[in-house]
Amino acid sequence: MNRRVASTLPLLAALACVAAGSAWAKSSDRNQRMNVSADASDCSVDDSGPCILTGNVHISQGTLDIKSSKADLRRGGDQQVIKLTGSPVQMKQQMDDGGWMNATAAQIDYDQNRDTVVFSGNAVVKQPGKGSISGERIVYNMATGQVQSGAAAGGGRVNMTFEPKNKSAGNGKATPEKAEPTPEPAGQDDN
Repeated sequence: MNRRVASTLPLLAALACVAAGSAWAKSSDRNQRMNVSADASDCSVDDSGPCILTGNVHISQGTLDIKSSKADLRRGGDQQVIKLTGSPVQMKQQMDDGGWMNATAAQIDYDQNRDTVVFSGNAVVKQPGKGSISGERIVYNMATGQVQSGAAAGGGRVNMTFEPKNKSAGNGKATPEKAEPTPEPAGQDDN
């Protein structure tokens, strides 16, 4: 492995934490091999320098799968910041309960020091069977599990959908009403 790429591995490992909160990630993914590919890279040999990946960036680690146009990885001392941009950035990951989280946004920022992930620009996070949230900006605090969302300065709305917790109470199906007997057409005889 070349030294430039090797020096960015700790920073790329932090990228796996983008969805590392217990509600949004499969915890065993952190222990899996991370694969990163892109059309081009421009990475500093110095650990504190930037690493820029461009063109068809694809990052996978266990069930975590991220696709973006660009990944800008910055590390200085203990601080790690990762900015993914795309049209849009696509991220999916299986959760510990077996469900999946799917997210899209124009930009996803991960700040290790603040333990936050910010989805911005037409952000949508979906957890099939649980619900979804969409808006211009969604902030997820991985330490607390707190999710905040709101519009950018220009306005906009936050939209949320919550699935019922117990679908088995109604089996998720409407109860059919008793059907009325179908009348025989007039003028027909059974003889």
